[in-house]
Amino acid sequence: MRRHRPKEFRNALGQFATGVAVVTTLDNDGNKVGMTANSFSSVSLEPMLVLWSIAKNAGAFATFNQADHFAIHVLNADQQQVSRQFATSTTDRFAGIDCNPGHGGVPLLTDYSAVFQCDTEARYEGGDHIILLGRVVDFDNKALPPLVFHAGRYTGLPTANSS
Repeated sequence: MRRHRPKEFRNALGQFATGVAVVTTLDNDGNKVGMTANSFSSVSLEPMLVLWSIAKNAGAFATFNQADHFAIHVLNADQQQVSRQFATSTTDRFAGIDCNPGHGGVPLLTDYSAVFQCDTEARYEGGDHIILLGRVVDFDNKALPPLVFHAGRYTGLPTANSS
């Protein structure tokens, strides 16, 4: 059996197109914390559960791993810059981003395709990541076309007129 390298594995995973989300919470001092993630997934309709995962070496790992509440914002197709901003190591990822306090004070972006406000239900070990299971306490759906990521780049969904 051929031994695969992590980069090859990551490239193969990149063949699965995903939506792009920004996850937000507050740290212990009440500061806004956010990051871009594409590991978001639905788990259950009853009760309403979702999950996402964060790398243990991520700068915001300790904050999210201890958070009682978080919000997952599914970005819309016009939000590539927002995705990039929350993926960088800038000191203020919220600069120029409109937001309001949500459940537990968690910052809610005002622009998104859908948002899910969650209580942290459980945490699971997942190799070099922690999987965070969230119980959805509120959500909103603007039903805008989503931002899509595939093979290391942003892309659009095919339209009915595409061939």
